[in-house]
Amino acid sequence: MQALIRIDKWLWAARFYKTRNMATEAVEGGRVHVNKQRVKPSYRVKIDDCISINKAGQRQDVVVLDVSDKRTAAKIAQTLYSETEESRERRDLDRMQRKILNQGLPQFDARPDKHARRKIRSMKGKS
Repeated sequence: MQALIRIDKWLWAARFYKTRNMATEAVEGGRVHVNKQRVKPSYRVKIDDCISINKAGQRQDVVVLDVSDKRTAAKIAQTLYSETEESRERRDLDRMQRKILNQGLPQFDARPDKHARRKIRSMKGKS
């Protein structure tokens, strides 16, 4: 018999979200689906469930390998799930597209210092 853990608690333990409250809000907001179904935060996660997580404009599909209600080290938390190959390829493609789009933007070595900030303010017309 396997232990059944709430989805919000599992997402927190697997380190997808920093707090349980953030995980609960994501599930309630419809950004987390289990087996292509919208669920409530009280849904009990089982091994072999397929979870889709939409976070910061990126979708990640994972398969549950183990359940835990304890938040542990990131290396151990990664053993709770495996990301699907399609999801990994999609995220790599998105990363490459963002990299290409950002090449045209100016790159700065550091934050502007006091004198540079004053020049920027004077050019914008602020005092």
